[in-house]
Amino acid sequence: METQNNFGLVTKSLSNWQGRKEWFFNREHTDTYEQWYEGRYKRAEVWQKKVMTQLLATDTRVKELLEFGCGTTRFTRWWHEIGIDATGGDLSPFMLGQAVHLFKGDLVNADSHFMPFKDDTFDAVAFITTFEYYRDPVQVIREAARVSRHGIAFGMMNRNSPKVLRRRVQQMFGKNPFYVTATFYTPAMLTKIIHEALKGRRYSLEWTCTGLPAWFPVQQWSVPAGDFFGLYVKFLD
Repeated sequence: METQNNFGLVTKSLSNWQGRKEWFFNREHTDTYEQWYEGRYKRAEVWQKKVMTQLLATDTRVKELLEFGCGTTRFTRWWHEIGIDATGGDLSPFMLGQAVHLFKGDLVNADSHFMPFKDDTFDAVAFITTFEYYRDPVQVIREAARVSRHGIAFGMMNRNSPKVLRRRVQQMFGKNPFYVTATFYTPAMLTKIIHEALKGRRYSLEWTCTGLPAWFPVQQWSVPAGDFFGLYVKFLD
């Protein structure tokens, strides 16, 4: 699959998806996305990757995956470090406009509700801090299950976090546009949606939380509290 860099043809007037304004369709925010990870978010990223490494290690069948909502490919570029080949997919042409310069693998500009792949194309599908923005999460999970042979990995912003309240207060004063349209989940909430989407399938679930304060005695645990949780759905049928 060859990806041509035509994303620059998109004008700055494009700012809506699903009938609403989204920060990832705004060049003001997408052009500085990578800088965010290199700054104060760096420590959080390290622990998020540790969590996802542990979860994917439980399924040795996963050698290649599709990461949807890949953005600038911050995680997509990383998967190979744990022995997994990745393909990236994202709806935002602004994000992919940066991704084509940062990632050597395949990229697709598409909507995760309608993934442009045949059944069982990948070993797994991953969503890293993007699932929160989907209007029809059941549809997205069913699409992921269709194109995945072995499982689905989720890296999520946790509803059980004091930062959620802080973000909402910031939004009231117009200072945080990044989570206005986001729906935050807990492990239990996501599990309920997974059960609805995968009714009739055989699978197991495993999750763990991180994103705890630096001063806290542990940085990862099996309590549903923290800024971030990882969850892996392992297909058994």
